[in-house]
Amino acid sequence: MANNPIKTATQAPDVTDWLSRARPLVHQTAHEIQPFGQLVKLPISLGETICRESVENLNQLLADTITLRDLYKKHHWQVAGPTFYQLHLLFDKHYEEQNALVDLIGERIQLLGGVGIAMAPDVAETTIIPRAPRGREAAPVQISRLLHAHEVVLEEARAMARLAAGSGDEGTNDLLVSGVIRRNELQVWFIAEHVVDVPTARS
Repeated sequence: MANNPIKTATQAPDVTDWLSRARPLVHQTAHEIQPFGQLVKLPISLGETICRESVENLNQLLADTITLRDLYKKHHWQVAGPTFYQLHLLFDKHYEEQNALVDLIGERIQLLGGVGIAMAPDVAETTIIPRAPRGREAAPVQISRLLHAHEVVLEEARAMARLAAGSGDEGTNDLLVSGVIRRNELQVWFIAEHVVDVPTARS
């Protein structure tokens, strides 16, 4: 009779086999499943040309929003002066709000079948917001730099919203108008009021 390869209840478990299943499979490599710039069509009732245009626009906006977000964190750490506490907290609050926008923009790109820009070197190559110095700057200069970055984002977001509306991409238009534009406008107001030249003690 041939040996029965099936283990019975009385046989000891193969511990080596169990451990091999629990061992992480590290150092794996493979080709990308979707190259950057290539579109994977999803069944969302939008034409490929429309999706491609929105993806390209949103990737530019994503790079600039990541840059603006990181400017806020830089200034949160490095701010100085008599309004340190207020600006330290405000900059961090705005950082978190920009971070939420980054996630929404990135997910919209993926939803449209694209690949969102993500890594710092790629963001640095793509953004049109001027690079800040590594060192610390005075608070008014920090705010001026942030206001310029906001204006860059708002200008492109308004243009992109009009294009999305005209092409029938209502989802992208809604994200740009209800999310990006409104949030950036509010943040501009909050930081711009810090550089209004008014008396601090008497009028």
